[in-house]
Amino acid sequence: MNILGWLLFGLIVGAIAKFLMPGRDPGGWIVTILLGIAGSFVGGFLASALLGRQEQTAGWIGSIIGAIILLFIYRLIVGRRTVV
Repeated sequence: MNILGWLLFGLIVGAIAKFLMPGRDPGGWIVTILLGIAGSFVGGFLASALLGRQEQTAGWIGSIIGAIILLFIYRLIVGRRTVV
């Protein structure tokens, strides 16, 4: 059940990040889940670095901010590709 919870949380966080950052996105729902889960880790890291706490979780807001950061980086990297 724990893995299903992570996948559901990642899907929700990734979808919210894509909603808050409109534009054309390469990738489907699997990329959305991965961005959401990774965004949670990034948000937790940023929260511990900025606030000085050693917490492992970022919460909803921190996870969404982390997912938005990763989505921005993902768009920069994948958006530059050209199809030959």
